[in-house]
Amino acid sequence: MQTPIADFVKNYSEGNKIRFHMPGHKGQSFLGCEKFDITEIKGADSLYEAKGIIAESERNAAELFSTKATFYSTEGSSQCIRAMLHLALSRDGNASRTILAARNVHKAFVYAAALLDFNVEWLFPEKPAPSLCSCPISAELLEKALGSMQTPPAAVYITSPDYLGNIADIKALSEVTHRYGTILLVDNAHGAYLHFLESSLHPMDLGADLCCDSAHKTLPVLTGGAYLHIGKNASQSFEENAREALSLFGSTSPSYLTLMSLDLCNRYLDEGYRERLSGFMNDISDLKESLKQNGWEVCESDPLRLTIKAPQGLSGTELLEKLSEKDIECEYADPDHLVMMFTPENDGACFEKILDVLGVNTAPQKELTHLPFTLPKCAISIREAVMSKKTTVTISDSIGKICASPTVSCPPAIPIAVSGEVISRELAGIFTYYGIDTVDIVKE
Repeated sequence: MQTPIADFVKNYSEGNKIRFHMPGHKGQSFLGCEKFDITEIKGADSLYEAKGIIAESERNAAELFSTKATFYSTEGSSQCIRAMLHLALSRDGNASRTILAARNVHKAFVYAAALLDFNVEWLFPEKPAPSLCSCPISAELLEKALGSMQTPPAAVYITSPDYLGNIADIKALSEVTHRYGTILLVDNAHGAYLHFLESSLHPMDLGADLCCDSAHKTLPVLTGGAYLHIGKNASQSFEENAREALSLFGSTSPSYLTLMSLDLCNRYLDEGYRERLSGFMNDISDLKESLKQNGWEVCESDPLRLTIKAPQGLSGTELLEKLSEKDIECEYADPDHLVMMFTPENDGACFEKILDVLGVNTAPQKELTHLPFTLPKCAISIREAVMSKKTTVTISDSIGKICASPTVSCPPAIPIAVSGEVISRELAGIFTYYGIDTVDIVKE
């Protein structure tokens, strides 16, 4: 597969051009990558008005992911989330300013609500999961929620996979969503690779209308590289307006290093990635089975993630520290779980080291109690709260106050309190459980 961005940048860097343009390093080596770090010079195209090499590279990505269109972001899925929501709210035929969203949203969603000033109806399971990272939404629950609304929302919004690796039934959710005359948006930040499984689990293949992937999370792309995907059956207006939507929330100076890595990733995906991924998944399955035989409880998760439930007498955070002391750095830990993320760039030797450091677990499994979580009372809009004057207080002093900044233990996780909601004594207890000592509240 052709790599037009990478080829242009490499040719430029190897030429004898005198750089009277940005950036200020002029291609001189301070970090070692500067010669590839350029701006929108002649021939380099422009991300938000792409008609040349960037547009060609994005078409290659769309072909690889089997989408109607795919657009690049150099500012992660956060930029794509805001763009998706803007496209949903401004789509033809929509009169709603409400998004129906599963509660485990990324902070970018909350800040988008402040910027775009839309209303949120929260989807929350009838029986809360025992972790802030999980918010399982069934097709039946979605059907009930949509059926209770007087008019269809601008969109239904789902985060899948979640931080523990749980994957929603996107196919069933999309069918319900479309039956009620609206569209499905999916934050698939952790699942770019899902399209390349033997049986795809990618939202674009299961009926979602708009979807974002953080390419850098599971593919060999520099931090910040992401995709905004348009579904094959989605409105043509999404493709026509996607660049403008992205430009509303992105810098006018996108990183060409990141664009170059997205471009090179197309070749990586095209040249045997499916086969490498398939073989590597067998290795991960073997690792998980070995850990189970050694007494560890391994949670169900997406294929490239290892989620271990902490046993009695040991927290996930303590497990993380134990591994870190042996030069194994993990993705995430909380009182109840330890999470590792893998890609085919990890070699087999690291698996042996994991088994060696963790050893055999003889402690009984911890019984997780469901968090006593009910949706908080909303006092003011998200926009009002985020834009308000705020002050930081201890959790004990926050009870009865209005949350100003969104609070989560990690993104994406269930926000304990969203901007504009009243912090109850119940919520204060959850803050404390997750080690959160202070919170921003609206200044009275």
